[in-house]
Amino acid sequence: MELLALGWAPERAAALPAGCAPARVTRVDRGRLTVLDGAGERRVVPGQALYADEPTGPAVGDWVALRGELAVAVLPRTAAFVRTGAGRASAAQVVAANLDLVLVVDALTADPRLRRVERYLAVAWGSGATPVVVLTKADLCDDVAAAVRAVREDALGVEVLPVSARTGEHLEALRALVGPGRTAAMVGPSGVGKSSLLNALAGGAIADTREIRGDGRGRHTTTARELHVLPGGGLLIDTPGMRELALYDDVEGVQTAYGDVAELAADCRFRDCGHRGEPGCAVAAAIDDGGLDPARFTAWRKLQAEAHRQLLRVDARARAEERARLRSFSRALREQPRKVR
Repeated sequence: MELLALGWAPERAAALPAGCAPARVTRVDRGRLTVLDGAGERRVVPGQALYADEPTGPAVGDWVALRGELAVAVLPRTAAFVRTGAGRASAAQVVAANLDLVLVVDALTADPRLRRVERYLAVAWGSGATPVVVLTKADLCDDVAAAVRAVREDALGVEVLPVSARTGEHLEALRALVGPGRTAAMVGPSGVGKSSLLNALAGGAIADTREIRGDGRGRHTTTARELHVLPGGGLLIDTPGMRELALYDDVEGVQTAYGDVAELAADCRFRDCGHRGEPGCAVAAAIDDGGLDPARFTAWRKLQAEAHRQLLRVDARARAEERARLRSFSRALREQPRKVR
């Protein structure tokens, strides 16, 4: 395959070490990388230098520099879907790299899970790629139009596509988005139909699927992240279902996903308005007159706080600024004249 068909951009060549050839990572296993280059697919060994330059190591979708059968460097990423790894650690986990699109996938077997979609969109906006909401199993939904309308009201500036892997509804529109040389990653919880969607787009069974359960929910099938080349030339990364999606460095992503709430907050009378009943609070006014869903506002506050906490855990400068702010606030309190009773 030509490198351009794999998403290669000529400007990447400037970062390629001398004497090396580029290849794209399609799968990461212990001790081995599966890569694609102009000669086809092969297995290579990741060198220790990969982890020195990129602590998280190579991820699916990365471009690596090969010297023979050894991967010696990860080339700079243009976009990456990143979450905090499961557990108490604050380490980043790169789910997929060098993306053009992030397909946030949910199923239409129940009412849209708006808060969950918003969380995925916040991380997707922070990735540097363009998010698209894909609502699968449209053939099992009694009122697709109403479900899509509900998601569109929250997914501001994001295309929302209802699709059916079984009937083929809107699959051509999705294929057009993931065009030749473009890379998309499917993200979402288990059982929303990502593997079935991959098979439908690929025109054959390349991912395992299982029947939905009696309660209408799907089952977990994908066990590893993997990049697939679609017949039309697009590249699609399938990812396992995520039990939790913890934010990593997504302060800006939260502001973009909740642009309507952020815009209202900027119109409050006081710059430090806490939106808890202060006079001139534009957010409270919008909730009172029905212009803002209180649940959406609550979700915004929750993700804002989560993103800020995570920023303090991983960013030494942010921690220092926060300590300075708290010291300044404490000093101001001490210097206030005491009331005489």
